Amino acid sequence: MTNAPSPLEDQYHYNVIRRAIDLLDQAPLPLPLDALAQDLGMSPHHAQKIFSQWAGVSPKRFQQYLTLGHAKAMIARNHTMVEAADGAGLSGTGRLHDLFMRWDAMTPGDFARKGAGLTLAYGWFATPFGEALAMSTERGLCALAFTSETTREAAFADLSGRWPAATYIEDTEAVRPYITAAIGGGDLKLHLIGAPFQIKVWEALLSIPSGQVTTYSDIAAAIGAPKAVRAVGTAVGRNPVSWLIPCHRVLRKTGALGGYHWGLPVKRALLAYESLQADSQLHLPTEQKPAALACSAKIHRVSGAIER
Repeated sequence: MTNAPSPLEDQYHYNVIRRAIDLLDQAPLPLPLDALAQDLGMSPHHAQKIFSQWAGVSPKRFQQYLTLGHAKAMIARNHTMVEAADGAGLSGTGRLHDLFMRWDAMTPGDFARKGAGLTLAYGWFATPFGEALAMSTERGLCALAFTSETTREAAFADLSGRWPAATYIEDTEAVRPYITAAIGGGDLKLHLIGAPFQIKVWEALLSIPSGQVTTYSDIAAAIGAPKAVRAVGTAVGRNPVSWLIPCHRVLRKTGALGGYHWGLPVKRALLAYESLQADSQLHLPTEQKPAALACSAKIHRVSGAIER
C-alpha cells in the first residue's frame, strides 16, 4: 500500500490538474495520454501516476469529468432538492473523509459592528485544490479561500474587507487544526460571520450531498424565499468558507456553471473530483468504500447561535 499524498504533494497534483483543464478546453477531442503528457511537459507514466493519486482514475477517464458539458449531465442525473435548513440533523455524503461539522453563527448585532472586537488568526495552507488562505476566531474556522486563480494579496484583501473592524494576526498554528480536520477528517467547528439572510443560504448549502448539485432557485425555495433567486446568488457568492460550505455545488437551471468567487477552474475541479468519487463508489459494498463515501458528514448547528 502506498502512503497517502502529503498536502504539498496534493497541491502539486492539483496544479497539474489545473493546467490540464486549460489544455482540455483547447482540444477539440479528448487528448490521448501521450499527447496530454507531452503538453504537460512530463512522461506518460508520470502523468498517469499524478492523475491516479489525485483523482483515483486515469487521465482518459478523468477528462470526461472536467468537460464543460459534464455540469449539464449532473443537473440531469445528480440534481438534488435542497432540504429546508432548520439547523438540526442535516447530513450529506462525506466530502473527502469522515467529517463532523458544527457551526455557530454571529448575531445580527455583532455583524453590524463589522467585526469590531473580533481577533482573526490566519495562515496559508496547501490543500488538494491548491493553496488556501484560512482564517479562524476562537469559535471556529470562519474563512477559507483558494488562491490559485488570484493572488495572496487579493484573497486577503477580499476576506479582511468583509470584517474591516476586526484584528488580523498571522498565526498558522492556531488555524492549522481546522485545516487538518478539513483535509484529513475529524471534528470541525465553523464560525459563520454574515448577515441573517446570508447565513440562512449558507446553512442550506450544507445540505447538498457531495457528488450532487442543485440550483439557485432550489436554494431560494428551501429558505422560504422563492422569488429571491438573485439575492440567493449574491449570498452564495459571498460564502466565506469555500469547499466546506459547498457553494460550488450550485449551478444554473440550464446546467451552466454560473460563477465561482475563487475562479471557475477551481469549481470545475471540485465538481469533477466529487462527481467521480461518487460515481466510482456506487457499486462497491459499504465495507469496501473509503471513509470519504461510506460515512456521512454529520452537520449540526450549535443551538441558540443565531437570532431570528
